[in-house]
Amino acid sequence: MSSKAHTALVELREDLDGDVFAPWDPGYDAARAVFNAAVDRRPAVIAQCAHADDVVRAVRFGRALDLNIAVRGGGHSVAGMGTNDAGLVIDLRRLRGVTVDPAAEAVRVEGGATWGRLDRATQPHGLATTGARASTTGVAGSVLGGGSGWLERSCGLAADNLLGVELVTANGDRVRASADENPELFWALHGGGGNFGVATAVTLKLYEVPEFAVALVVYLPEHAREAVRTYREVVASGPLEAGGAVVWRTGAPAGPPLCRVLLTYAGSEEDLRKLAEPLLALPHESQVVTALPYAEAQCAFDAPPGLRHHWSAECLSGAPDDFVDAFCALAETLPVPTATRHTLFPLGGAVADAPADHLVPYRDAAWAVHPFGSWADPADDERCTAWVEEVRAAVRPWSTGAVHLNFVGDEGRDRVRAGLGPHNMWRLGVLKRRYDPDNVFRFNHNIRPL
Repeated sequence: MSSKAHTALVELREDLDGDVFAPWDPGYDAARAVFNAAVDRRPAVIAQCAHADDVVRAVRFGRALDLNIAVRGGGHSVAGMGTNDAGLVIDLRRLRGVTVDPAAEAVRVEGGATWGRLDRATQPHGLATTGARASTTGVAGSVLGGGSGWLERSCGLAADNLLGVELVTANGDRVRASADENPELFWALHGGGGNFGVATAVTLKLYEVPEFAVALVVYLPEHAREAVRTYREVVASGPLEAGGAVVWRTGAPAGPPLCRVLLTYAGSEEDLRKLAEPLLALPHESQVVTALPYAEAQCAFDAPPGLRHHWSAECLSGAPDDFVDAFCALAETLPVPTATRHTLFPLGGAVADAPADHLVPYRDAAWAVHPFGSWADPADDERCTAWVEEVRAAVRPWSTGAVHLNFVGDEGRDRVRAGLGPHNMWRLGVLKRRYDPDNVFRFNHNIRPL
C-alpha cells in the first residue's frame, strides 16, 4: 500500500462513524461474505457506513484513490455485484432504519434494510407493498432494479410504488429524486438500478393488506402437468390478489423432484380455500391451506446461508399446454440432490398497468420462468450452472425477449438492453453521463455514459 493510500485509509477510519475493514483486520472475512457462497472476492477496503454522510465520505475516498467502487445493500446479487477484488465496497447494512407513515400509507427505508425489516414494520398497521420473495433481500437494490414479489399482480412492481429516492452521486453530492424533484433521474431509477449513485434511502407507497393466506399443494410428477394447467386457469380467472408460483424441487434428499403449487392470496383464508378448490380436487401428496401473516409468508422460502447459487430467467408471452409439457419435462433433469428450484411465476394484472413510459420493458409478459440453482458442494458448480442455462434455452420459444434484471446475473450487454428496453438506452446513457460520466458505479447491470 502506497503512503498516499495508507494516509487516506487512516483518515477514513477517523472520519467514518461506521466501521472500516482492510484485509488484515479482524472481522474482514465476515464483512466481505455475500449471499452467494460461490462468490469469493477480496476488496481492498470495506466501508460499513452508519449514515448518508458516511456514504459521501466513502465515495470521495474511493474517487481520490481511483478505486473500483461496489455498493452492497442486501448482498443478494447472484453475480456478486455488491463486492469486488482490490477495490472499495460501500457497505450499507448499518443503514437499516424503516419509518412507517400509516396516515400517508408510505414508508421510508434506508439503503441497507432488508424486506424482512420492512415487512415487520408495516405489518402492525395492516400495510404492505410488493417486495422480493426472500426476506433477506435488500429493499433498495430490488426496488431500483424493478422488484417482483407476491403482491405485484394487485399492487404493481416494487418500482411502480417508488415515491422518492435519496442518492449520493459519483461526485459525493446528496440529491433527491421524485416526481417533482429531478423527475428525469426519478424515471431512470424505476429499473435502472444502482447506475446513478448510492441509494441511501427510498420511500415507497403502501397498501392495505390486513389478511394474507397461502395454499401449498404437492403433486407427484405424473399429476404435475394437470396441476400446472389448473393453476394457470385459477390465476387467469381469479382476482388480482391471487398469485404464487409453481416450484419443482426434490422431495427426499435423493428422491425424484416433486411439483409444488403455491397459491397466494392477499385476503382471507376462507376466500383462498374457494380459489384453491380445483387444485385440491386433483390427486396430491400433501396440502397446507392457512392464513399466514404477510411478513411470515415472505420468510417462508428464504434460502439458508452458505449455499452456492446461479440463476436466470425468461419472461413469457403465455403458458400454453405445449409450454407446460416442456416446463414439466425439464424438471426431470433437475440436479439432485441439491436445493435447486425450477420455478414459474404468474405476472400480469397491475404489472401491465403502469404508465407507458415506465422503464421496465416486460410489462406484456404473462409469466416468468426462473431456474434457481442452489447447491453446497463446489463439485456441483458445473452441472448446476449448466442446468440453469439449459432451462433458459429450452423455454426461449415462448420468451418475449425482455427480462427482469433482478432475476439474472452478469449475462452480457444484450441482456442488459433486454432488461432496460433498447428504446430507453439513449435516454439512460444521457442521464448516466450527467450523474456518473466516469462510470464509477459500474458493478451492476451497467448503463454506459453516452
